[in-house]
Amino acid sequence: MATKSGLSLFWRTFVLLVLLLLGSVLAWTQTLYKLESEPRAIQTARQIASLVNMSRVAVMHSDGIAQVSLFKSMKDEESVVIKPREPNDVVQTLKNDAHLRFIEAELKQRLGPDTPVAERVNGEAGLWIGFDINKDHFWLQTDLSRFDRPKAKTWLVWLSAATLLSLLGAAWIAGLINRPLKDLSFAARRVREGDFEASRLDESVVTSEIRAVNIGFNRMTQKLAKIEEERTVMLAGISHDLRTPLARLRLEAELSVNDPAARGHMISDIAQLDAIINKFLDYARPDYVKFSPIELNGLLEQCLASLRNRPELELKLALEPGLAVQADAVELQRVITNLIENSARYGKSPDTGATLVELSARRMDNTVLLRVRDHGLGVPEGQLKQLTTPFFRGEAARTAANGTGLGLAIVQKIVSRMGGTLELSNADGGGLCASIRLQLATL
Repeated sequence: MATKSGLSLFWRTFVLLVLLLLGSVLAWTQTLYKLESEPRAIQTARQIASLVNMSRVAVMHSDGIAQVSLFKSMKDEESVVIKPREPNDVVQTLKNDAHLRFIEAELKQRLGPDTPVAERVNGEAGLWIGFDINKDHFWLQTDLSRFDRPKAKTWLVWLSAATLLSLLGAAWIAGLINRPLKDLSFAARRVREGDFEASRLDESVVTSEIRAVNIGFNRMTQKLAKIEEERTVMLAGISHDLRTPLARLRLEAELSVNDPAARGHMISDIAQLDAIINKFLDYARPDYVKFSPIELNGLLEQCLASLRNRPELELKLALEPGLAVQADAVELQRVITNLIENSARYGKSPDTGATLVELSARRMDNTVLLRVRDHGLGVPEGQLKQLTTPFFRGEAARTAANGTGLGLAIVQKIVSRMGGTLELSNADGGGLCASIRLQLATL
């Protein structure tokens, strides 16, 4: 089943907080800029209007010679130029700037609605304000930079600082919100793997809801650990209590039964009971295992050493050299043994009555593909998916008295907890093929 990909809880929370904070920062920046820009524009317009009025009074009360000296002093000392306004002057109005529009509106309110205001006259830049003295028309030119106005660079610095602080705050808040859930996810994964000791959560956290969840989770894991411990003790007791009378029965059968055939059947039945007990114990084994790099070819040779002496079983190997997998050696041997025993029991050739089992292993990307195939009759397609169901036995298995229906279920369980996959299929030419993929390791 394909897993659904997407953002983790941390990144989803972080992105939502960033969007919220950035929106708030931009809104407040715009609001504060508006609140500051208009008062500054009004103050600037009042200074300019006062300058125009003083210039008008000074011009009105001076003669021609004094006006020349006045104009020169104003230009040198105040950077203010007064020039006659002609009808053919080329006038460029103020650009579409909120601050300048505030200034223009305030100037026309103080000097009159017909007061001309421009940013360029006859190609010369500046702030130009027209005024009249009787029938004479004049321009007052000044540099707008001498008046205080909001600095774009200053606003950009403050906006960048606010944005950076918002991002850091969002990351801290997202991490704070996500940490308890991350701890809970880690603890749940450890419980799933059977490690109850590493799954304890902090019961002293400040948040009441998280504290309640942690306490409930810890009590649950304690109860599960106790159940697991009781199950292990019970299984060990069952194994001991059953195997002791079975051993006595076998010894008594060998000593007291004179008929060799009857004695052989009794011994076989007792061995079958012992094998069934082993299957139940294997299936009920705890799920927690430790993985390490395992040299696959050497492990297979060890596992097959005791099987090569069976006359009815023929083993054929095709192994790529130098393969290593991330697994538990004992568990992997149990997997291989179960698969070969299953093939030996149900994979006999219909022609010869013997069992040919082929084992192959090769590297595939970052995994190792291990295949175990027999040359028997195979399994009906409708039953393939049911073979790993506990206690399920196919038509061929039902005719055998010594099957439990747990062999392939044990294989599926072990392979799954080692992070691998098991696939069962009918091989071309007959027989059942078990394909196992395990994580590639480096020795």
